[in-house]
Amino acid sequence: MSTTAKAHGMDGTLVEPDWAPLALAEVRALLSQFPECGEPIEILSVSPRPFSAASVVATRGGRVFIKRHHRTVRDAERLLEEHRFLAHLLGAGAPAPRVFATASGETAIQTGEWTYEVHEAPEGVDLYEDALSWTPFRCVAHAHSAGQALARLHLASEGFAAARRKPRPLVASFTIFAAQDAGAEMDRYLAARPALAEDAAVRRACDQALELLAPFHAQLLPLLPALPELWTHNDLHASNLLWSDAGPEARATAIIDFGLADRTNAVHDLAHAIERNIVEWLVLVEGKQRSGIRDQGSESRLTGAADVPIHLDHLHALLAGYDSVRPLSNEEAAALAPMTALCHAEFALSEADYFLGVLHSEEKARLACEGWLVGHARWFRGAGGRRLLNAIEQWAVTRNRRPQKVGEQ
Repeated sequence: MSTTAKAHGMDGTLVEPDWAPLALAEVRALLSQFPECGEPIEILSVSPRPFSAASVVATRGGRVFIKRHHRTVRDAERLLEEHRFLAHLLGAGAPAPRVFATASGETAIQTGEWTYEVHEAPEGVDLYEDALSWTPFRCVAHAHSAGQALARLHLASEGFAAARRKPRPLVASFTIFAAQDAGAEMDRYLAARPALAEDAAVRRACDQALELLAPFHAQLLPLLPALPELWTHNDLHASNLLWSDAGPEARATAIIDFGLADRTNAVHDLAHAIERNIVEWLVLVEGKQRSGIRDQGSESRLTGAADVPIHLDHLHALLAGYDSVRPLSNEEAAALAPMTALCHAEFALSEADYFLGVLHSEEKARLACEGWLVGHARWFRGAGGRRLLNAIEQWAVTRNRRPQKVGEQ
């Protein structure tokens, strides 16, 4: 992070943020409601994440992390869904951030069009503070430790019985390809999100994606009953981890940023970790223009791009780390390859919903649909995608399987 107000653009460049950064006077008024935090002294950093305004703030009581959301993205009720999950994880011993409460016990503060939350800043080095999603780990050891951290999170999540989140932008849900009839479920998904349902270009992109992803859905369907529902993080990339130190053997010490969390399953979350860290998707939007707007010259790169780098050494380290803490069942391991091809779809649509319904940007919505949704789906049907999925399938077959107990699936 830095104190300069810049945000990560959709093509990997730094751009002007959509949301104004937090101001010290604003923070002072907010923290006056939080007796544990004390008076703010200084805004230490401005997060480059594009979907909200966030900063680490030095206070009389120590460092805190403050996020401001537009209420159309997260109102207090929807933010409490995340806070209840975090409270469960902390109760189970997971290294997740604590959410501060006001004197009256509130953790989500709604003021006008804004919703605020205040987190304890966990101990650890923010080693990937400026890294984008879809950029790789620095080394194999980091990938291995990230896999272990995700597995520990899944173990801690067991027993959290909250229902699936209600429709909101920027949630990585798993409903469309969890259904027998993906087309009918896609229709229901769109109908619950008017900004998407009323957009003809979104509808066309969804039809294309359904056709491209149909073989992976068919492969996953018989394995779905063996994937128990679980509340999951759904955005585990290197910059959502804090680290023990800045060295090549650093260990992941905490997981942060649970904004995309929902009730999915462990395989879906692990697939997201693969998709976020192992494939350098930003290569798909390199072209004559790097503004996030597709033009004639960039179309082939958005939808083809056999040269997207894939870090198979990191893949195997991530999977080995995960399996050393929470060994996948044979069915879960077999489901991982098709899930990796499918898991991006609903978040791409959720991003498009945010761009259309909140930012009112058709240009950004087009890239989310044509680039992330259709472009990624097409990539998985090509040589690059086949190479990645083959590697996952081979791992599933050859990994050291744990002895299964009688009656265990």
